[in-house]
Amino acid sequence: MSQPAEPTAKVLFRVPEDDGSANVETLWAYDLGGDHYKLDNCPFYAYGVSLHDVVYAPHDPDEKRATFERVVSKSGNRTVRIVFDPPVGAEARSDEVLQGLVTLGCSYEGANAKYVVVNIPPGIDLGTVCDYLVSRSARWEHADPTYSELHPNDA
Repeated sequence: MSQPAEPTAKVLFRVPEDDGSANVETLWAYDLGGDHYKLDNCPFYAYGVSLHDVVYAPHDPDEKRATFERVVSKSGNRTVRIVFDPPVGAEARSDEVLQGLVTLGCSYEGANAKYVVVNIPPGIDLGTVCDYLVSRSARWEHADPTYSELHPNDA
């Protein structure tokens, strides 16, 4: 089956909060059939998924859309998120951090001027990216893989 030029579906992710509630995030995806979807954007809030992962997301009648259940196959992309204060700007240190990530081979997308999601493609060393962010004193988190997946004994 050939993939359409543009993603045609949205997949809903429920992101659990510490208080037991959940926020909702929807990601653009390609409908591959059989409730399988290839994600076409980076998650700003969901954990454990990255750009181009294939997920199983059957239609939820209450949500009225495809709703994430599990990852079928990983793309090799990884995701980290950065919070900038002050916000991203051409003259700000944050722009320097982002340009450094691009130099390392990453791409990024901003939810707003303070919150940025970074895609780390296959072939780019996750440790190198993490070390770079630490060296730049960036405020960031692992999203995929999660910190607990990388450091299970630290939980």
